[in-house]
Amino acid sequence: MASITIRRLDDDLKERLRQRAARHGRSMEDEVREVLRTTLATEVSEPDNLAERIRRRFEPLGGVELDFPQREPVPEPPTF
Repeated sequence: MASITIRRLDDDLKERLRQRAARHGRSMEDEVREVLRTTLATEVSEPDNLAERIRRRFEPLGGVELDFPQREPVPEPPTF
């Protein structure tokens, strides 16, 4: 099995990790393994572009029908 070392971890982040591990009855090391395991197991590939990301975010909310006004022909430009 591989091991990693994480340096320069914020004290606040370490404390939150310690508290989370205690709530789950695990060591901090076990908690980090579980966080990595669950996070990477649910990894979803990012959409290719911004429009696709926006569509995926709002698609579950349903669509909205907009009433667009009728378009009229462009008037002739004034002559001077």
